[in-house]
Amino acid sequence: MSQHFLLSAAAKTLKLKDIYVAGEEKAYETFRAIRWPETGGEAVCPSCGGAEAYEIKSRRKFECRACGKQFSVTSGTIFASRKLSFMDLLGAICILANAAKGLSSLQLSRDLGVQYKTAFVLAHKVREAIAGETRSAKVDGTASIDGCYVGGHIRPANLKENRIDRRLSRFQTGKRRVVIALRDHDGRTLTHVSKSEADGVDFALARAVSDTVIHADEAAHWDALESRFPVKRINHSEAYSLDGVHTNFVESFFSRLRRMVGGQHHHVSPKYLHAYAAHAAWLEDHRRSSNGAVAGMMLRNALTSPVSRTWKGYWQRAA
Repeated sequence: MSQHFLLSAAAKTLKLKDIYVAGEEKAYETFRAIRWPETGGEAVCPSCGGAEAYEIKSRRKFECRACGKQFSVTSGTIFASRKLSFMDLLGAICILANAAKGLSSLQLSRDLGVQYKTAFVLAHKVREAIAGETRSAKVDGTASIDGCYVGGHIRPANLKENRIDRRLSRFQTGKRRVVIALRDHDGRTLTHVSKSEADGVDFALARAVSDTVIHADEAAHWDALESRFPVKRINHSEAYSLDGVHTNFVESFFSRLRRMVGGQHHHVSPKYLHAYAAHAAWLEDHRRSSNGAVAGMMLRNALTSPVSRTWKGYWQRAA
């Protein structure tokens, strides 16, 4: 099989037009090469692992010589039962990779020329796939922890005498959540969504190696970390960074997350906030990579992730 653009060592960037100029057959070859890199794109049965299969070219499917089951390049992956062309799937990956601060499903639907429902589920499938990179990851060495509250906005009344104190719990919508970020200074950003920042203590206990040096602000709930970790504190009323102690790496992630939610999506449901937080963290962690490399990682994650229990048949269940 010929070399394709996502795996080219010389490629520094990826253009959307390159995908559509190359055509459907080239996109299909890209999927095959990334799904089965150990065999050079030759099909491997997802059921029995057999490396010999008949190719049914008219349907772009294969039949395993060993077990007799038919499968395609997306069988058993997060793109299973896909209806979009390989070219459009690759185009969607490129568009999402180019969006440094995320992309709304409405804009993705317009760019691809598909229904909003299609774009919404497709984007969330990609988010689920890339979040798998850090599902079991832990931080070590030096890390920072902090929280960022998202959502729950209450629009103030027009007349001053009708306005309420939105700080009081009885006036809250119940939709406000905090994204807790635990970021390795030399590694990945791990996220957790909760109703209280104090829940970040249990998150740190579960996701940080015991000798990790944790940088945190002066919030009282972080005191509980001092029994398990070497903790260094920074008082933000005095300085953002002092004697090498800071939470700037986490704040950098929060900056991207705020711009993603406020500038692109405008509203994020608490039910799916964890997916958007993981997406922003993944983009932050790979911010130094070229868009071609980011697209390649996105597609590789999608083709190594199992069928989604959340997003397969989502609209049928919601109807």
